[in-house]
Amino acid sequence: MALASIHAAPITKSKEEAEKLMQSTDSADMTRVGPGTVMGTMMRQYWLPACLSSEVTADGDPLRLMILCEKLIAFRDSSGRVGIMDHRCPHRCASLFIGRNEENGIRCVYHGWKFDVDGKCVDMPSVPARMDFKDKVHAKAYKTHEANGLIWVYMGENQSAPPPLPEIEATMHPDAEIWCLQRDCNWLQALEGDIDTSHVGFLHVGSIEADDLDEDHPMRPTVLNRAPDYEVAQADWGVMYGGYRPNDDGQMSWRVAHYMFPFWTQTPNNRFATRAIARAWVPMDDEHSMLFDITCGVDAGNPAYTSTLKDGTPLFAPLEYAPTTTGWFGRWRSPDSEKNDWAIDRESQRNGTQFTGIPNITMQDQAVTESMGPITDHSFENLAPTDQMIARVRRRVLLAARALANKGTLPPGIEDPSIFYRARAGSFLHDPSDTLANAYESALAKAVRWPDKVEAAE
Repeated sequence: MALASIHAAPITKSKEEAEKLMQSTDSADMTRVGPGTVMGTMMRQYWLPACLSSEVTADGDPLRLMILCEKLIAFRDSSGRVGIMDHRCPHRCASLFIGRNEENGIRCVYHGWKFDVDGKCVDMPSVPARMDFKDKVHAKAYKTHEANGLIWVYMGENQSAPPPLPEIEATMHPDAEIWCLQRDCNWLQALEGDIDTSHVGFLHVGSIEADDLDEDHPMRPTVLNRAPDYEVAQADWGVMYGGYRPNDDGQMSWRVAHYMFPFWTQTPNNRFATRAIARAWVPMDDEHSMLFDITCGVDAGNPAYTSTLKDGTPLFAPLEYAPTTTGWFGRWRSPDSEKNDWAIDRESQRNGTQFTGIPNITMQDQAVTESMGPITDHSFENLAPTDQMIARVRRRVLLAARALANKGTLPPGIEDPSIFYRARAGSFLHDPSDTLANAYESALAKAVRWPDKVEAAE
Protein backbone atom coordinates (compact mmCIF):
# COMPACT_ATOMS: atom_id res chain seq x y z
CA MET A 1 0.00 0.00 0.00
CA ALA A 2 3.08 2.20 -0.17
CA LEU A 3 2.94 3.94 3.20
CA ALA A 4 5.73 6.42 3.78
CA SER A 5 7.63 6.37 7.06
CA ILE A 6 6.15 8.52 9.80
CA HIS A 7 9.71 9.57 10.62
CA ALA A 8 9.99 11.57 7.39
CA ALA A 9 11.07 15.18 7.69
CA PRO A 10 8.59 17.09 9.87
CA ILE A 11 6.27 19.57 8.26
CA THR A 12 7.65 22.45 10.31
CA LYS A 13 10.46 22.79 12.86
CA SER A 14 9.41 26.08 14.42
CA LYS A 15 6.54 28.47 14.78
CA GLU A 16 8.24 30.77 12.29
CA GLU A 17 8.33 28.03 9.65
CA ALA A 18 4.69 27.16 10.33
CA GLU A 19 3.71 30.79 9.87
CA LYS A 20 5.71 30.92 6.63
CA LEU A 21 4.01 27.77 5.33
CA MET A 22 0.57 29.14 6.08
CA GLN A 23 1.16 32.60 4.68
CA SER A 24 -1.70 34.16 2.81
CA THR A 25 -0.69 32.79 -0.60
CA ASP A 26 -0.62 29.23 0.68
CA SER A 27 -3.95 29.62 2.42
CA ALA A 28 -5.57 31.10 -0.69
CA ASP A 29 -4.21 28.32 -2.89
CA MET A 30 -5.75 25.71 -0.58
CA THR A 31 -9.14 27.32 -0.04
CA ARG A 32 -10.08 29.03 -3.34
CA VAL A 33 -11.81 26.72 -5.81
CA GLY A 34 -13.22 28.83 -8.63
CA PRO A 35 -12.23 28.43 -12.31
CA GLY A 36 -8.53 29.08 -12.84
CA THR A 37 -7.51 28.76 -9.19
CA VAL A 38 -4.80 26.33 -8.14
CA MET A 39 -7.10 24.16 -6.02
CA GLY A 40 -10.11 24.52 -8.29
CA THR A 41 -8.08 23.33 -11.26
CA MET A 42 -6.87 20.27 -9.35
CA MET A 43 -10.37 19.34 -8.18
CA ARG A 44 -11.65 19.58 -11.74
CA GLN A 45 -9.40 16.64 -12.67
CA TYR A 46 -11.67 14.32 -10.67
CA TRP A 47 -15.23 13.07 -10.87
CA LEU A 48 -17.21 14.92 -8.19
CA PRO A 49 -20.43 13.95 -6.39
CA ALA A 50 -23.06 16.39 -7.65
CA CYS A 51 -26.39 15.28 -6.19
CA LEU A 52 -28.42 12.23 -5.25
CA SER A 53 -30.24 10.30 -7.96
CA SER A 54 -33.47 10.93 -6.06
CA GLU A 55 -33.12 14.70 -6.47
CA VAL A 56 -33.95 14.71 -10.21
CA THR A 57 -36.85 12.95 -11.92
CA ALA A 58 -37.61 12.37 -15.59
CA ASP A 59 -39.14 15.56 -17.07
CA GLY A 60 -39.20 16.96 -13.53
CA ASP A 61 -38.07 20.30 -12.15
CA PRO A 62 -34.49 21.37 -12.86
CA LEU A 63 -32.23 21.46 -9.81
CA ARG A 64 -29.90 24.33 -8.96
CA LEU A 65 -26.36 23.21 -8.12
CA MET A 66 -23.43 25.28 -6.93
CA ILE A 67 -20.14 23.39 -7.43
CA LEU A 68 -16.64 24.90 -7.43
CA CYS A 69 -18.09 28.43 -7.62
CA GLU A 70 -20.06 27.58 -10.79
CA LYS A 71 -23.83 27.99 -10.98
CA LEU A 72 -25.21 24.89 -12.68
CA ILE A 73 -28.50 23.11 -13.22
CA ALA A 74 -29.19 19.39 -13.23
CA PHE A 75 -32.13 17.75 -14.95
CA ARG A 76 -33.25 14.27 -15.94
CA ASP A 77 -34.65 13.99 -19.45
CA SER A 78 -37.54 11.89 -20.71
CA SER A 79 -35.22 8.93 -21.31
CA GLY A 80 -33.77 9.08 -17.80
CA ARG A 81 -30.43 10.62 -18.75
CA VAL A 82 -29.02 13.31 -16.45
CA GLY A 83 -27.61 16.59 -17.74
CA ILE A 84 -25.55 19.07 -15.72
CA MET A 85 -24.75 22.39 -17.37
CA ASP A 86 -24.20 26.08 -16.81
CA HIS A 87 -27.53 27.56 -15.78
CA ARG A 88 -27.25 30.33 -18.40
CA CYS A 89 -28.79 29.85 -21.81
CA PRO A 90 -26.01 30.54 -24.36
CA HIS A 91 -28.41 32.79 -26.31
CA ARG A 92 -29.11 35.71 -23.96
CA CYS A 93 -28.05 34.21 -20.60
CA ALA A 94 -31.53 33.73 -19.14
CA SER A 95 -31.43 31.01 -16.51
CA LEU A 96 -32.35 27.54 -17.69
CA PHE A 97 -33.53 26.83 -14.15
CA ILE A 98 -36.83 28.42 -15.16
CA GLY A 99 -36.78 26.41 -18.38
CA ARG A 100 -39.16 23.65 -19.47
CA ASN A 101 -37.83 20.11 -19.01
CA GLU A 102 -39.66 18.35 -21.85
CA GLU A 103 -39.21 15.75 -24.58
CA ASN A 104 -35.57 14.89 -23.89
CA GLY A 105 -34.30 18.41 -23.41
CA ILE A 106 -34.40 21.64 -21.45
CA ARG A 107 -36.12 24.50 -23.30
CA CYS A 108 -35.36 28.11 -22.43
CA VAL A 109 -38.59 30.00 -21.83
CA TYR A 110 -37.13 33.27 -23.18
CA HIS A 111 -36.89 32.37 -26.88
CA GLY A 112 -37.60 28.63 -26.91
CA TRP A 113 -34.09 27.39 -27.63
CA LYS A 114 -33.76 23.80 -26.49
CA PHE A 115 -30.71 21.80 -25.34
CA ASP A 116 -30.12 18.10 -24.74
CA VAL A 117 -28.19 16.64 -21.80
CA ASP A 118 -24.92 17.05 -23.72
CA GLY A 119 -25.55 20.78 -24.22
CA LYS A 120 -26.30 20.45 -27.94
CA CYS A 121 -28.89 22.91 -29.23
CA VAL A 122 -31.61 20.76 -30.79
CA ASP A 123 -34.23 23.41 -31.55
CA MET A 124 -34.10 27.14 -32.36
CA PRO A 125 -37.77 27.97 -33.02
CA SER A 126 -37.41 31.77 -32.71
CA VAL A 127 -34.99 31.91 -35.67
CA PRO A 128 -36.30 31.57 -39.27
CA ALA A 129 -35.42 28.16 -40.73
CA ARG A 130 -33.16 29.66 -43.42
CA MET A 131 -31.10 31.37 -40.69
CA ASP A 132 -31.04 28.50 -38.21
CA PHE A 133 -27.58 27.85 -36.77
CA LYS A 134 -28.38 25.46 -33.91
CA ASP A 135 -25.61 23.05 -34.97
CA LYS A 136 -23.09 25.73 -33.99
CA VAL A 137 -24.51 26.46 -30.52
CA HIS A 138 -23.76 24.47 -27.38
CA ALA A 139 -24.60 25.08 -23.77
CA LYS A 140 -21.68 24.56 -21.42
CA ALA A 141 -22.47 21.01 -20.32
CA TYR A 142 -20.42 18.60 -18.25
CA LYS A 143 -20.05 14.84 -18.43
CA THR A 144 -22.19 12.96 -15.91
CA HIS A 145 -22.31 9.43 -14.55
CA GLU A 146 -24.91 7.80 -12.33
CA ALA A 147 -24.33 4.79 -10.10
CA ASN A 148 -25.67 3.44 -6.80
CA GLY A 149 -27.88 6.40 -5.96
CA LEU A 150 -25.28 9.06 -6.72
CA ILE A 151 -24.88 11.40 -9.72
CA TRP A 152 -21.30 12.36 -10.51
CA VAL A 153 -20.05 15.23 -12.64
CA TYR A 154 -16.71 15.74 -14.38
CA MET A 155 -15.89 19.45 -14.73
CA GLY A 156 -12.43 19.12 -16.27
CA GLU A 157 -11.40 20.37 -19.70
CA ASN A 158 -11.20 16.93 -21.32
CA GLN A 159 -14.94 16.30 -21.62
CA SER A 160 -14.46 13.88 -24.51
CA ALA A 161 -12.24 11.53 -22.48
CA PRO A 162 -12.80 11.88 -18.72
CA PRO A 163 -10.82 9.71 -16.32
CA PRO A 164 -12.32 6.59 -14.71
CA LEU A 165 -14.43 7.01 -11.61
CA PRO A 166 -12.54 6.63 -8.31
CA GLU A 167 -12.85 3.13 -6.87
CA ILE A 168 -13.97 4.21 -3.43
CA GLU A 169 -15.39 1.19 -1.65
CA ALA A 170 -18.53 2.69 -0.11
CA THR A 171 -19.61 4.24 -3.43
CA MET A 172 -19.47 0.86 -5.17
CA HIS A 173 -22.13 -0.83 -3.04
CA PRO A 174 -25.63 -0.81 -4.62
CA ASP A 175 -27.33 -0.57 -1.22
CA ALA A 176 -25.11 2.10 0.30
CA GLU A 177 -26.73 4.58 2.66
CA ILE A 178 -26.24 8.19 1.56
CA TRP A 179 -27.14 11.39 3.30
CA CYS A 180 -26.10 14.99 2.70
CA LEU A 181 -25.63 18.16 4.72
CA GLN A 182 -24.60 21.64 3.70
CA ARG A 183 -22.02 23.46 5.81
CA ASP A 184 -21.45 27.21 5.84
CA CYS A 185 -17.66 27.20 5.68
CA ASN A 186 -14.76 26.45 3.39
CA TRP A 187 -14.29 22.84 2.29
CA LEU A 188 -10.88 22.47 3.95
CA GLN A 189 -11.89 23.37 7.49
CA ALA A 190 -15.00 21.21 7.13
CA LEU A 191 -12.87 18.26 6.00
CA GLU A 192 -10.31 18.81 8.75
CA GLY A 193 -12.93 18.04 11.38
CA ASP A 194 -13.00 14.49 10.06
CA ILE A 195 -9.24 13.93 10.33
CA ASP A 196 -8.83 15.39 13.83
CA THR A 197 -9.25 12.40 16.10
CA SER A 198 -8.28 14.06 19.41
CA HIS A 199 -11.48 16.11 19.44
CA VAL A 200 -13.68 13.02 19.74
CA GLY A 201 -12.96 12.48 23.43
CA PHE A 202 -14.24 15.97 24.17
CA LEU A 203 -16.60 17.33 21.52
CA HIS A 204 -18.53 14.07 21.08
CA VAL A 205 -18.11 12.02 24.28
CA GLY A 206 -16.75 14.54 26.77
CA SER A 207 -19.51 13.81 29.31
CA ILE A 208 -19.45 10.02 28.98
CA GLU A 209 -17.61 7.64 31.32
CA ALA A 210 -16.27 4.22 30.37
CA ASP A 211 -18.81 2.48 32.61
CA ASP A 212 -21.61 4.06 30.56
CA LEU A 213 -20.63 1.96 27.52
CA ASP A 214 -20.61 -1.75 26.76
CA GLU A 215 -17.14 -3.29 26.82
CA ASP A 216 -17.09 -3.79 23.03
CA HIS A 217 -18.37 -0.31 22.18
CA PRO A 218 -16.01 1.34 19.64
CA MET A 219 -16.04 4.61 21.60
CA ARG A 220 -14.98 3.01 24.89
CA PRO A 221 -11.19 3.21 24.32
CA THR A 222 -11.60 6.90 23.47
CA VAL A 223 -13.36 7.50 26.78
CA LEU A 224 -10.69 5.54 28.66
CA ASN A 225 -7.93 7.72 27.18
CA ARG A 226 -8.85 11.12 25.77
CA ALA A 227 -5.27 12.01 24.75
CA PRO A 228 -4.18 9.35 22.22
CA ASP A 229 -0.83 8.96 20.55
CA TYR A 230 -0.58 9.09 16.76
CA GLU A 231 1.15 7.68 13.76
CA VAL A 232 0.71 9.55 10.48
CA ALA A 233 1.85 8.26 7.12
CA GLN A 234 1.63 9.27 3.49
CA ALA A 235 -0.35 6.85 1.34
CA ASP A 236 -0.90 6.45 -2.38
CA TRP A 237 -4.43 7.84 -2.01
CA GLY A 238 -3.45 10.75 0.26
CA VAL A 239 -2.63 10.55 3.96
CA MET A 240 -3.65 8.15 6.73
CA TYR A 241 -3.35 8.23 10.50
CA GLY A 242 -3.77 5.86 13.37
CA GLY A 243 -4.69 7.18 16.79
CA TYR A 244 -3.76 4.54 19.33
CA ARG A 245 -4.41 3.95 23.02
CA PRO A 246 -4.00 0.93 25.32
CA ASN A 247 -7.33 -0.81 25.87
CA ASP A 248 -8.21 -2.19 29.30
CA ASP A 249 -8.01 -5.76 27.95
CA GLY A 250 -4.28 -5.40 27.18
CA GLN A 251 -4.69 -4.89 23.44
CA MET A 252 -3.98 -1.70 21.52
CA SER A 253 -7.03 0.22 20.34
CA TRP A 254 -6.53 1.75 16.89
CA ARG A 255 -8.69 4.39 15.24
CA VAL A 256 -7.54 4.56 11.61
CA ALA A 257 -8.75 7.23 9.19
CA HIS A 258 -7.80 8.67 5.81
CA TYR A 259 -7.67 11.76 3.66
CA MET A 260 -8.20 10.80 -0.01
CA PHE A 261 -7.75 13.15 -2.95
CA PRO A 262 -9.21 15.59 -3.63
CA PHE A 263 -11.70 16.09 -0.73
CA TRP A 264 -12.66 12.65 0.60
CA THR A 265 -12.31 11.40 4.15
CA GLN A 266 -12.82 8.06 5.80
CA THR A 267 -13.60 8.50 9.49
CA PRO A 268 -12.81 6.02 12.29
CA ASN A 269 -16.14 6.08 14.14
CA ASN A 270 -17.28 2.71 12.78
CA ARG A 271 -16.17 -0.90 13.11
CA PHE A 272 -13.26 -1.44 10.71
CA ALA A 273 -14.07 -5.08 9.97
CA THR A 274 -17.68 -4.74 8.88
CA ARG A 275 -18.44 -1.28 7.61
CA ALA A 276 -17.06 1.00 4.88
CA ILE A 277 -17.44 4.77 4.85
CA ALA A 278 -16.59 7.62 2.51
CA ARG A 279 -17.33 11.29 3.09
CA ALA A 280 -16.98 13.85 0.30
CA TRP A 281 -16.60 17.53 1.21
CA VAL A 282 -17.55 19.01 -2.15
CA PRO A 283 -16.84 22.75 -2.33
CA MET A 284 -19.93 24.65 -3.45
CA ASP A 285 -17.97 27.90 -3.43
CA ASP A 286 -15.18 29.24 -1.22
CA GLU A 287 -17.48 29.61 1.79
CA HIS A 288 -19.95 26.71 1.49
CA SER A 289 -19.46 22.96 1.22
CA MET A 290 -21.72 19.95 0.70
CA LEU A 291 -21.13 16.76 2.63
CA PHE A 292 -21.99 13.44 1.00
CA ASP A 293 -21.83 10.72 3.67
CA ILE A 294 -21.81 7.24 2.10
CA THR A 295 -21.71 4.03 4.12
CA CYS A 296 -22.25 0.34 3.56
CA GLY A 297 -21.84 -2.68 5.76
CA VAL A 298 -23.31 -5.69 7.47
CA ASP A 299 -23.86 -4.25 10.95
CA ALA A 300 -26.80 -2.13 11.93
CA GLY A 301 -25.72 1.34 10.94
CA ASN A 302 -22.77 3.46 11.90
CA PRO A 303 -22.24 3.06 15.66
CA ALA A 304 -21.25 6.69 16.07
CA TYR A 305 -24.68 7.81 14.90
CA THR A 306 -26.99 5.05 16.08
CA SER A 307 -25.41 3.38 19.11
CA THR A 308 -26.62 3.68 22.68
CA LEU A 309 -25.27 3.82 26.20
CA LYS A 310 -25.29 0.63 28.26
CA ASP A 311 -28.74 1.55 29.65
CA GLY A 312 -30.20 1.93 26.16
CA THR A 313 -30.12 5.73 26.01
CA PRO A 314 -29.20 6.97 22.51
CA LEU A 315 -25.68 8.34 22.40
CA PHE A 316 -26.73 11.13 20.01
CA ALA A 317 -29.96 12.71 18.79
CA PRO A 318 -30.98 12.27 15.13
CA LEU A 319 -30.08 14.86 12.51
CA GLU A 320 -32.83 17.25 11.44
CA TYR A 321 -33.22 19.24 8.21
CA ALA A 322 -34.65 22.64 7.39
CA PRO A 323 -37.25 22.77 4.60
CA THR A 324 -35.68 22.57 1.14
CA THR A 325 -35.81 25.64 -1.06
CA THR A 326 -34.89 26.09 -4.73
CA GLY A 327 -32.08 28.60 -4.10
CA TRP A 328 -28.42 27.99 -4.80
CA PHE A 329 -27.90 27.13 -1.12
CA GLY A 330 -31.37 25.71 -0.41
CA ARG A 331 -30.66 21.98 -0.21
CA TRP A 332 -29.72 19.76 2.73
CA ARG A 333 -29.53 22.52 5.31
CA SER A 334 -29.80 22.28 9.08
CA PRO A 335 -32.36 24.49 10.85
CA ASP A 336 -29.54 25.47 13.22
CA SER A 337 -26.65 27.81 12.46
CA GLU A 338 -24.75 30.74 13.90
CA LYS A 339 -28.02 32.70 13.78
CA ASN A 340 -29.40 30.65 16.70
CA ASP A 341 -26.03 29.59 18.18
CA TRP A 342 -26.55 26.12 16.68
CA ALA A 343 -29.40 25.59 19.16
CA ILE A 344 -26.94 25.08 22.00
CA ASP A 345 -28.59 24.05 25.26
CA ARG A 346 -26.52 25.61 28.04
CA GLU A 347 -28.34 23.65 30.75
CA SER A 348 -27.46 20.40 29.00
CA GLN A 349 -23.86 21.63 28.78
CA ARG A 350 -23.80 22.44 32.49
CA ASN A 351 -25.44 19.25 33.77
CA GLY A 352 -23.36 16.92 31.60
CA THR A 353 -26.12 15.57 29.41
CA GLN A 354 -24.01 16.67 26.44
CA PHE A 355 -20.50 18.05 26.76
CA THR A 356 -21.29 20.63 24.06
CA GLY A 357 -24.96 21.16 24.79
CA ILE A 358 -25.61 20.10 21.17
CA PRO A 359 -27.20 16.63 20.98
CA ASN A 360 -26.45 15.56 17.39
CA ILE A 361 -22.90 14.40 16.60
CA THR A 362 -22.86 15.94 13.11
CA MET A 363 -24.10 19.29 14.39
CA GLN A 364 -21.40 19.26 17.06
CA ASP A 365 -18.85 19.20 14.22
CA GLN A 366 -20.90 21.71 12.26
CA ALA A 367 -20.94 24.21 15.11
CA VAL A 368 -17.20 24.23 15.73
CA THR A 369 -16.16 24.40 12.07
CA GLU A 370 -18.71 27.07 11.15
CA SER A 371 -17.76 29.06 14.26
CA MET A 372 -14.27 29.49 12.75
CA GLY A 373 -15.78 31.79 10.14
CA PRO A 374 -16.36 31.21 6.41
CA ILE A 375 -12.60 30.70 5.82
CA THR A 376 -10.30 30.06 8.77
CA ASP A 377 -7.47 32.52 9.33
CA HIS A 378 -4.65 29.97 9.54
CA SER A 379 -2.16 32.57 10.79
CA PHE A 380 -4.11 32.70 14.06
CA GLU A 381 -3.66 28.97 14.77
CA ASN A 382 -1.20 27.27 17.11
CA LEU A 383 -1.04 23.67 15.91
CA ALA A 384 -0.22 21.00 18.50
CA PRO A 385 1.56 17.64 18.13
CA THR A 386 -1.89 16.06 17.91
CA ASP A 387 -2.54 18.14 14.78
CA GLN A 388 0.13 16.42 12.70
CA MET A 389 -2.53 14.86 10.43
CA ILE A 390 -3.93 18.33 9.75
CA ALA A 391 -0.49 19.69 8.87
CA ARG A 392 0.40 16.70 6.71
CA VAL A 393 -2.83 16.86 4.70
CA ARG A 394 -2.47 20.59 4.09
CA ARG A 395 1.04 20.10 2.80
CA ARG A 396 0.10 17.09 0.66
CA VAL A 397 -2.83 18.78 -1.04
CA LEU A 398 -1.00 22.06 -1.55
CA LEU A 399 2.03 20.41 -3.13
CA ALA A 400 -0.15 18.28 -5.41
CA ALA A 401 -2.19 21.25 -6.58
CA ARG A 402 0.93 23.30 -7.28
CA ALA A 403 2.62 20.39 -9.06
CA LEU A 404 -0.33 20.26 -11.45
CA ALA A 405 -0.30 24.03 -11.95
CA ASN A 406 3.47 24.37 -12.39
CA LYS A 407 4.53 21.09 -13.97
CA GLY A 408 1.34 19.47 -15.28
CA THR A 409 1.78 16.54 -12.88
CA LEU A 410 -1.53 14.74 -12.44
CA PRO A 411 -2.61 14.34 -8.81
CA PRO A 412 -3.07 10.89 -7.22
CA GLY A 413 -5.89 8.65 -8.40
CA ILE A 414 -6.49 10.15 -11.84
CA GLU A 415 -4.53 7.59 -13.81
CA ASP A 416 -4.98 4.76 -11.30
CA PRO A 417 -8.35 5.04 -9.53
CA SER A 418 -7.88 1.63 -7.90
CA ILE A 419 -5.61 3.18 -5.24
CA PHE A 420 -8.70 4.45 -3.39
CA TYR A 421 -9.99 0.92 -2.88
CA ARG A 422 -7.03 0.13 -0.64
CA ALA A 423 -8.26 2.62 1.98
CA ARG A 424 -10.53 1.44 4.82
CA ALA A 425 -11.18 3.25 8.09
CA GLY A 426 -12.53 2.37 11.50
CA SER A 427 -11.67 1.12 14.97
CA PHE A 428 -10.11 -2.21 15.88
CA LEU A 429 -7.94 -3.91 18.51
CA HIS A 430 -4.48 -5.31 17.77
CA ASP A 431 -1.22 -6.51 19.27
CA PRO A 432 0.22 -3.55 21.24
CA SER A 433 3.76 -4.21 20.02
CA ASP A 434 2.95 -3.80 16.32
CA THR A 435 3.29 -0.78 13.99
CA LEU A 436 0.54 1.14 12.25
CA ALA A 437 1.43 -0.40 8.90
CA ASN A 438 1.29 -3.96 10.24
CA ALA A 439 -1.83 -3.35 12.31
CA TYR A 440 -3.58 -1.81 9.31
CA GLU A 441 -2.67 -4.62 6.92
CA SER A 442 -3.77 -7.23 9.45
CA ALA A 443 -7.14 -5.54 9.98
CA LEU A 444 -7.61 -5.04 6.24
CA ALA A 445 -6.98 -8.73 5.57
CA LYS A 446 -9.78 -9.69 7.97
CA ALA A 447 -12.28 -7.02 6.88
CA VAL A 448 -15.45 -7.71 4.88
CA ARG A 449 -14.88 -5.92 1.56
CA TRP A 450 -17.16 -5.00 -1.32
CA PRO A 451 -15.02 -5.74 -4.38
CA ASP A 452 -17.48 -4.97 -7.16
CA LYS A 453 -16.00 -2.24 -9.33
CA VAL A 454 -17.94 0.77 -10.52
CA GLU A 455 -18.53 0.48 -14.25
CA ALA A 456 -16.18 2.67 -16.26
CA ALA A 457 -17.49 6.12 -17.09
CA GLU A 458 -18.66 6.34 -20.63
